[in-house]
Amino acid sequence: MENEKKKGISRRTFLKTTGAVATTAAIGGGIGLTTLAGDVEAAPADISKAEIFTSSCTMECLHHNLKAYVVDGKLVKVESCEADETVACLRGLARTQWVNHPERIKMPMLRDGEKGSNRWQEISWDEALDLIVEKIKETQAELGNQGICLRSFSGNFGSLSNAVAASFFNYLGGFTPVVGSLCCQAVTGSMTPIFGSRYEDTRDSIRDSRYLLAWGNNPAVTMQSYFKWYQEAQAKGAKMVTVDPRFSETAAQSDEWVPIIPGTDTALALGMIKIIIEENLYDADFIRAHSSLPFLVAETSGKPALQDEADPTSFLVLDEASGQITRHDGPGVVPALTVRNTAWASQYKTQFDILADECRPWTPEEVEKETDVPAASTIRMARDYATIKPAMLIQNMGGFQRTEWGSYAAAAHMYLAVLTGNIGGRGNGICDAGGVTTSIKVGNAIPSPKPQGEFGAVRGARFGRDILEDKPNKIGFLWTMTSSIMTQNPNTGAVKEALKKIPFVVTVDSLMTSTALYSDLVLPCTTIFESENVLASSRSHYVQLMEKAVDPPGEAHDDLWIFTQLAKRLGFGDAFDKPVAEHIKAVLEPTGITYEELLEKKCINPLPEVYIPFANGIFKTPTQKAEFFVYDWHEKGFNPMLTYIRAEESVKGNPELAAKYPLACVQRKTNRTIHSTFGSLQWLNQAVSDVPHVMIHPDDAGPRGIAHDDWVILYNDRGQHRCKANVSAHIKRGVVTAENGWWEQQGGSSSYITSDFVEHLSGGQSCNNTLVQIRKEG
Repeated sequence: MENEKKKGISRRTFLKTTGAVATTAAIGGGIGLTTLAGDVEAAPADISKAEIFTSSCTMECLHHNLKAYVVDGKLVKVESCEADETVACLRGLARTQWVNHPERIKMPMLRDGEKGSNRWQEISWDEALDLIVEKIKETQAELGNQGICLRSFSGNFGSLSNAVAASFFNYLGGFTPVVGSLCCQAVTGSMTPIFGSRYEDTRDSIRDSRYLLAWGNNPAVTMQSYFKWYQEAQAKGAKMVTVDPRFSETAAQSDEWVPIIPGTDTALALGMIKIIIEENLYDADFIRAHSSLPFLVAETSGKPALQDEADPTSFLVLDEASGQITRHDGPGVVPALTVRNTAWASQYKTQFDILADECRPWTPEEVEKETDVPAASTIRMARDYATIKPAMLIQNMGGFQRTEWGSYAAAAHMYLAVLTGNIGGRGNGICDAGGVTTSIKVGNAIPSPKPQGEFGAVRGARFGRDILEDKPNKIGFLWTMTSSIMTQNPNTGAVKEALKKIPFVVTVDSLMTSTALYSDLVLPCTTIFESENVLASSRSHYVQLMEKAVDPPGEAHDDLWIFTQLAKRLGFGDAFDKPVAEHIKAVLEPTGITYEELLEKKCINPLPEVYIPFANGIFKTPTQKAEFFVYDWHEKGFNPMLTYIRAEESVKGNPELAAKYPLACVQRKTNRTIHSTFGSLQWLNQAVSDVPHVMIHPDDAGPRGIAHDDWVILYNDRGQHRCKANVSAHIKRGVVTAENGWWEQQGGSSSYITSDFVEHLSGGQSCNNTLVQIRKEG
């Protein structure tokens, strides 16, 4: 116990202080941490005369508004702010320890050994900035701007971070970007063409739902602050069902758990759609008025038929009243859902006909063979979802779509919602991430010039191998910030070799992260509460002022300062070198919110009190209807409408590989981190876990001689991951669950074993189509 106490605040004290339990959703409280980092079981700091500041927890999460208490220039307490009805979780409250972390980087650090050796030499900012300029110019001379790569992501959604970086590198003349969101590219690639918009969240009316279908995600952990609204709906009689290979925290709160083979979700959805169509459980009036399902597809071209090729919205339908082909939005037109048994059947099919044909083979029995979901469960879910209204699908960028055909899986939810009319009203829809940028225009602090030339893009899911293979360009200079590619990008072994290959890698961070270890130069940056910023993003309904509460340690600086100093050296400093308030005003200008108003209120919700995405069935497509025929998929040679294709890296999809690696491995999020953010904070490691685990079914552990809490090795041809076995019947047989977010210093990420296959349709990652074997260590 004495050794444990020397590390920092004890697990017991942290849980007692926060009023939360790590294994369940942190849904109540609002109590802040009052023990200083480094003090153990100490008396709480006296906050009666503390200065109070507000900010936002800005990584890829729920962006809670936080209140900071500062005593004698030191942050001593963080709690939820009253302006935001959500409640911060353990991670947000642990910001106290992050700001006061004894291992904060305080000066620029230049590599003084092999990459990964963690050997560094402190240098001045002038030396660091001059070196960066030198390396940029060297790269431009040798490789052009195509040799410069920027990797920024979701570690900070503040408006003066990632957007400023993109503007800086575009002022240089352009750069090779990294594309394909690791979290939700498949959702973007399906929802945007089908509904016309993404990040349309339904959180405001969760409590009004009567049927909640949490499909392939775990809102008790990933939507902790809103989970109280799920429970409120349940208290009013709502039924909640969870589809997940693991008996998750959400499944534990649900009325039914439906375990499924990873990557087979679309087959389950097609089986449900078949039942809904054949039992006439669909909402025909809604489909006719608000979807493309009545649109005709020509047999000759395989494309939707248009009245006028110059007008892409002039889709044709069969008018039931006249029996004639006419434009879909003509006055008095009643579109037919099918053209079967009509004079037009040889020339056309409706999209509804195509969908019905696609579903026909997927009987409940066939669904069971493919997914291992009992036939009775498929029937029950289909009938309940179609008839217990309003019904809401909880998608929220779930792991189900991080698969080889994830775009079809994500699209399947959209088909189900529209078919049943479960969208556009209170208590229904598809719960996605969402925020103010969906509904209001937000400005750019520093407008970005147009890049000069063609650059292509490195694929995020295949970052390591693309860099090693010089695709699309040879990279000589990499700037990485607000992300950690060594923990998050698939196939970490290849990522590590890629970082070693790139001649000069700059990482901007506040701590020595896994990616920083493999960099040439590490620049110390501020965290929240240490610089002024503004948040107006796609994750929160609130526009939030991020106030500076304390000075950063040493010579740490914010991203805006760093890019301003570089811009001055490179001849375009005027665009950057302005007071922070001026940059914030530029962000706010299109919103209608003034800087003075935000200074006063700190946190403003510009959206309606209850935001309803696609209200009354009005979508954001050119036709204002849900358009299910995705032209981009058709042009790539794939089925433009919903279909199921078995994943290549799966037990049934690749029996030869499965003979070597017979277990399907999926990744899970924990209460300990957001991706890998917070991963080094002792409070969270003590409260949740300080070692990685893999969940494995007893029937899979027993034959391998693995007992609960044994150290084991997960492995495949890509690499291995050391962790402890959690032997439990709370995981499907044949499936294991690894935990996301572990640092190199903690033994390494589970991404060492994950597939770096690029999702076919939208370019996302496929980490949840990964096959592994497991053995006991030693």
